Parts: sequence; C-alpha cells; structure tokens
Amino acid sequence: MMAQLQQGGPDEKEKTTALKDLLSRIDLDELMKKDEPPLEFPDTLEGFEYIFNEKGQLRHIKTGEPFVFNYREDLHRWNQKRYEALGEIITKYIYELLQNECHLKKVTLPEGYGVIVLNPNENYIEVEKTKAQIQLSSDISDEPAEKRERKDKIQKETKKRRDFYEKYRNPQKEKETIQIYIRDNGSPEEHAIYVWDHFISQSAAENVFFVAHSYGGLAFVELMIQREAEVKNRVTAVALTDSVHNVWHQEVGKTIREWMRENCCNWVSSSEPLDTSVESMLPDCPRVSAGTERHELTSWKSFPSVFKFFSEAVKAKNSLVKPTPTRRSNRIKYEEF
Repeated sequence: MMAQLQQGGPDEKEKTTALKDLLSRIDLDELMKKDEPPLEFPDTLEGFEYIFNEKGQLRHIKTGEPFVFNYREDLHRWNQKRYEALGEIITKYIYELLQNECHLKKVTLPEGYGVIVLNPNENYIEVEKTKAQIQLSSDISDEPAEKRERKDKIQKETKKRRDFYEKYRNPQKEKETIQIYIRDNGSPEEHAIYVWDHFISQSAAENVFFVAHSYGGLAFVELMIQREAEVKNRVTAVALTDSVHNVWHQEVGKTIREWMRENCCNWVSSSEPLDTSVESMLPDCPRVSAGTERHELTSWKSFPSVFKFFSEAVKAKNSLVKPTPTRRSNRIKYEEF
C-alpha cells in the first residue's frame, strides 16, 4: 500500500507524509495506559494471595503455583508495576526475618534512605566523616589528572551499563520516574565502597567473606581497585554467582587478578552439574557451574558449595594453604523452585 502511494502523484506523496507525521506523534506509552487497570496493588503478601511455604518458596495461596509475572496478558507495564509492588513487600518481609529470627541489626544509610543489615554482636564502629575527609571528598581539584579521568570514565561506563539494564528490564519504563540520589551511594559501586569504609573495614570480624551476585561482582571488583590493600588484608574469600564483572573493561591490574585467582570462585549459569569446571576467556578467578541455567537461581543452587568453599578458605588461611573450588562429588541436589 505504502509503495503504491509513493508511486502516485503529489497528492499521494502528501498523504504519505501526513501519515508518517501522524504515526511519529503517537505516544505508545500513553496508548498502553488507556486500556490498563489502575496501578493500585495490595500492601501485604496475603493481599496478593501469596505465602512462603515451609521450604521458603513463594506460592499462590489457592493454586500452590509459583509467582506468575504475566498476570494479565498484553499488559506488560501493569504486570511490571505489580511485580515491583510485590517485591517491596517481600523485601520488608525478609528484613523482618533477618532482624527477628537471625537477630541482625538494621542501620540506615545517609539521609535516611535505604538500609543495610549488620552483625548482631556490635562488632563494628559507626564513624562520621571528619571535616578534613569531607573537604577531601568534595574538593577534587587537587587530584591527579589521571585519577580524575579514571573517575569520569568509570561514571560514564556505569551510566551506560545501567541505562542498558533499565531498557532491557523494563522497555515501557515510565517517563515520570524520579531517581533519588543517596549521598555517597549513588551507584552500586559507590555503595560497595561506602559500606566497606563505614562498616566492614571498621568491624572486629576475623574473617570477612563476600557473596556477590550478577552486577554485585562488578561492584566488588571496583571495590578491589579502589581499596586493594585493605581488601587483601581483610577478606578471606569471595564467592561470585554469575558475576558480570570484566577485568579488561574495568582495567584490573595484575596483582588484583592474581589475588582473585587464588581467593575467588565464580559459580556461573550452566547446564553442567554443580561445581563442574567451566572454561573462561578472562584471566581472573576460576569458573564452575552453579548447577542451573537460570541466572536468578545461581546463588541459591550453589550455596552448599559456596559455604564449603568458605570453610576451606578458613582452614587454608590457618594452614597457609590456598582453598580450591568444591568438587562435583560433593554437590548437593535441590529441586527447582
């Protein structure tokens, strides 16, 4: 049809131009909002008709089925908002479990936004920045040009990765969404460094372990770049689960790569059985199978091996022998969610 119009005279060309102009002015987001229900959701698990069963699995109260994202067909934006609302409830529920059953303590971050959960035995020291530290962090004019360039590059790369992630996660992202900047915690990388400086590095813990999933692995590597000597001195072992870090893109130095080879292991999504060695193109830590091809299950499926890895790391630290990733013969089978 369009081809036929284009072959016609001036009138047909004008009609084609007008049609193109009309199509370009249609707001698909607004069009989708017209047919969707109000974005009003329950504020309790029971309201969503979900509970956690005795195995800790989220199940529908009536059907016993796992969570269904596409609750309403052809309403991706509404389904995404429903998913986010339920996620907020689950987050609160997990914090309550950590506080009430694990006796962990909740501490607020700067400006009162967000929380982190800490060890219950008060083995940390809260510290306020001194005026000298504040001046040092706010005044970057004295920083070497090379350091400033590196900071700018990291910020640009971080924005690029986060923009890509947002587009992939939610193509129908609302235009009116407002992002609130949390002081000293404006990105995952900044947050990791802040928590290290204000809590972990101040703790009296003899052994410090990291479990970093997906983008958390990239944040940990950035922490190593910024606090290499401190991390090496305090951290006993690091378990990555389907980490998206890249030692080349993040310009990781040789000494850090060598430390990662000795003290880190990455459990990646794979069809191979748990702990099977997986080939890597990067010269950093060993990669082994998490026993699942589903990215979101890599942490849960690899937990038995992760804690065995940590136990071996403590023994190795005491005997000055480096740990090795767990073997396939020791894997534990779990049913899928």
